[in-house]
Amino acid sequence: MNLHHIQAALRQAGIDGWLFCDFHNRDPIAYLILGLDSRKFTSRRWFYYIPADGSPHRLAHRVEPVKLDSLPGELEHYLGWRELHQALKKILGDPKTIAMQYSPMNHIPYVSLTDAGTVELIRSFGHRVVSSADLVQIFEAVIDEAGYRSHKEASRLLYQIKDEAFAEIEKSLNQNLNRTEYDIQQFIVNRFHDVGMSCCGENPIVGVNGHPANPHFEPTPDNSVVIKKNDTILIDLWARLNQENTIWADITWCGYAGNVPPKHYIEIFEIVRDARDAGIRHIKESLAAGETCHGWQVDDAVRNVIREAGYGDFFIHRTGHSIGREVHGNGVNIDNLETREERMLIPGSCFSIEPGIYLEGEMAVRTEVDVFITQDGRVEVTGEAQESLILMEV
Repeated sequence: MNLHHIQAALRQAGIDGWLFCDFHNRDPIAYLILGLDSRKFTSRRWFYYIPADGSPHRLAHRVEPVKLDSLPGELEHYLGWRELHQALKKILGDPKTIAMQYSPMNHIPYVSLTDAGTVELIRSFGHRVVSSADLVQIFEAVIDEAGYRSHKEASRLLYQIKDEAFAEIEKSLNQNLNRTEYDIQQFIVNRFHDVGMSCCGENPIVGVNGHPANPHFEPTPDNSVVIKKNDTILIDLWARLNQENTIWADITWCGYAGNVPPKHYIEIFEIVRDARDAGIRHIKESLAAGETCHGWQVDDAVRNVIREAGYGDFFIHRTGHSIGREVHGNGVNIDNLETREERMLIPGSCFSIEPGIYLEGEMAVRTEVDVFITQDGRVEVTGEAQESLILMEV
């Protein structure tokens, strides 16, 4: 934890303090930002208050008195709930603005981790509770240079394995090997292992025809089918280097088991491709002009292209998600559908842009790239963006 940086960010945001709390290890963000060991069970409530100026305050239960010993600041202990309320009221002092892991209307569920009762308790002392979402992004989701390099290497390997997977499908078709969706998924997972990557048990999506119209289709030995000539194919793969604190990469490409795809398949691919590019263009133009760029605005820029093409009802998920030490990270998402993402894209942000069109029982298209905003504000797509369908000589 960097206390100086946290307090500087609080002052810049006009927030009087940040109150962290936990019970039964419910708030992993608190443990990450404060540098606490989340593997140790928390059977009693603890609170840690960082004011914008001055010394922090620690409040722990007498049964777990050393829970916050690794953190700086004044320490108090409580036993009963009345004593807890009195101590909290004293620590927080006069009414002020306090950030907590809370999100108004649950707009950003990733950070909406403090229970409603605790928020009510703090408000009962006269304080105004605001969301810590922007602070969380700064101190938990911003990626440093080492993380950027690990993401770039993971991306490089993903693109390599993506090419190998499509080549394996082409080989199966030409040699009558009858590879299934599940077989190709397992081929990808094994290649992850070969090159020192991991998907942490969340295996890739390989789907043909109508299967990937379920955006989270998961091939298994029981539900997968043999990939045949003239099938439409979607592969979504994600992984990170098999080391500590590395950053994930996540991409989706589409192909066709033949060299003359159906016109409808080409049409929806090109719409989705153009929508993806509209989102990237919006980010680049906004940041180049010195304007703020929010996740919801990018989602709108992408979604409008698909809506205007007549397929708005078939784009059934947000445009993109934060990427970090988890494949779905705690930073800004590209979303104005499932939630209204009001956080800004800032230097050190990494996220996906992945629009899709899903035609149930027929076919699906998604094209996904990862975008990284460097510390100098440059917008980088960290791998090749698919411009046309992958075709196979069969």
